[in-house]
Amino acid sequence: MRFKNYTRTNIAEMRPFKKGEKLTSVSISEADKQNGSPKVGDMIARNPKNHNDKWLVAKKYFKDNFKELK
Repeated sequence: MRFKNYTRTNIAEMRPFKKGEKLTSVSISEADKQNGSPKVGDMIARNPKNHNDKWLVAKKYFKDNFKELK
């Protein structure tokens, strides 16, 4: 199946990962784990409609794809 390009239609809620923080309720992809995450610079994202749904966003992906809304 072919991948297509999509843009986001809503605002992402995120906060920085804190060194030493336990992430028992945060999903971390196997690829991110293999790249050393969680680490400083990574972000924790959450679903704005379900704050219990959280996942890690790697630092490089975050820097390449997001900017703070002011």
